[in-house]
Amino acid sequence: MLIVFFATLGTAGYLLLMLRTNKVQRLKQWPAWRFILWLSGSSMAVAVFAGPLADAAHLDFRFHMAGHLLLGMLAPLLMALSAPVTLLLRALPVPAARQVTKMLRHPVARFYRNPITASVLNIGGLWLLYATPLFQLMHHHLWLYLLIHIHVFAAGYLFTISMIYIDPAPHPSSHLFQTVIFIFALAAHGILSKYIYANPLPGFPADEVREGAMLMYYGGDLVDLVIIILLFSSWYRATAPRHSYQKIETS
Repeated sequence: MLIVFFATLGTAGYLLLMLRTNKVQRLKQWPAWRFILWLSGSSMAVAVFAGPLADAAHLDFRFHMAGHLLLGMLAPLLMALSAPVTLLLRALPVPAARQVTKMLRHPVARFYRNPITASVLNIGGLWLLYATPLFQLMHHHLWLYLLIHIHVFAAGYLFTISMIYIDPAPHPSSHLFQTVIFIFALAAHGILSKYIYANPLPGFPADEVREGAMLMYYGGDLVDLVIIILLFSSWYRATAPRHSYQKIETS
């Protein structure tokens, strides 16, 4: 499948960039655990498109929701923590790295990385999927199924990097602004899971749908808790008082 090919290509590219940058003596060695994060996130995303989980998701809503959590939340978080853009900038020649930085500063990139835009694409897309006939339609059209799942991953990744700055962020939002938007996004995600619980989707047994909604609610909270910890840790580091110690001379 094309998705598996691109995931394999991306993992191979990450590994080659890591090996390349580690050969540069003036640079600190790129930690192997970041590659493990990338590999784990990429593998989780692929599992939603191909394999036993992908097959089960068509038959059992609980597995579908497990795939949603992996594809839209956990995989993007792990891949964001692997800092792929930072690695790319380290490995590229200076002129090429400057071009990448220029792209990151582009108004379009700034627009999509804005927490409001990312939240609308992420949570709004989920509401559109589960609160309209779109969910039923995607199971009858392969192209729509692939397009929606690609959107879920991309929107999840954008939302994650709009809340935690692991890679360079040329136009960072304030921590207060990020927190306010995150609270609204968290509430909208929780309300959606309750909506699904109260209005089971057709095509699956109602009990399965309710269990899937509970998985969405509690499983999503676990991933969001990690983002909250990272966001608040960054906020603390940015605002913690820096003590200056002066040498007191006594006569």
